[in-house]
Amino acid sequence: MSNDSIGKTVFVAGVLCLVCSVIVAGSAVLLKPIQTENRLLDKQKNILAAAGLLNERESVKTAFEKIETRLVNVSEGRFATPEELSEMGVTDANLYDPRKAAKITGSNVMLSSEQDIASIKMRARYYPVYLHRDSTGNLDKIILPVHGYGLWSTLYGFVALKNDFNTVVGLGFYEHAETPGLGGEVDNPKWKALWPGKKIYDDQNNVSIALVKGNVDKSRPEAVHQVDALSGASLTSRGVTNLMQFWLGKEGFGPFLNKLGKEGV
Repeated sequence: MSNDSIGKTVFVAGVLCLVCSVIVAGSAVLLKPIQTENRLLDKQKNILAAAGLLNERESVKTAFEKIETRLVNVSEGRFATPEELSEMGVTDANLYDPRKAAKITGSNVMLSSEQDIASIKMRARYYPVYLHRDSTGNLDKIILPVHGYGLWSTLYGFVALKNDFNTVVGLGFYEHAETPGLGGEVDNPKWKALWPGKKIYDDQNNVSIALVKGNVDKSRPEAVHQVDALSGASLTSRGVTNLMQFWLGKEGFGPFLNKLGKEGV
């Protein structure tokens, strides 16, 4: 065919598209295991960071070997049984994805407007929790996944608690789309440094942790439950308060933590 013919032009374009498609599809297939491993590594890094266990002298993979991952039946406030894991086809709790489960009928729980203070609409029945033990084998810290809506996006993160299941060790978000310099300050190390030592529950076991406008008055007894709000980001601050109160309350991990405190692990 002539180089100037329409038929040859279409033929060459078609072959080029086909070759490019094969290359792109092949690359996606070949790189998928690497991408999956990198996502898992990033999640593990954020879990360790929230618990203050990230160590530059130790690889994330090595450090995470000290973490025990278990699934929790949030609705019933207990660890998932082997039968439940088998029914779900879960062989490795680290690979379980609660986001996907939250979208599957039968694997999720629809929340009423009264229950849904974190504006997530639904949650999975099971969520992973991460246990860290000290050198004697006793539980030292527990790390819980949390998420909820801020101003522009859903914030996904982890909160770590001491073995009293009340004192905050650390909080960190690994995914969100809040405004840089405003709601995006949830990533600011100075703000995150305000969380360690704060108490989640009051003496009546009510969830009392909250962000407050301005600076916390440290002379007041309720200061132990309060964190400075994000400057200029009232809706994101409210979202953080709501997601913390949801996940540590009766619709979230509250019953599980209460049971764990009584029975141990």
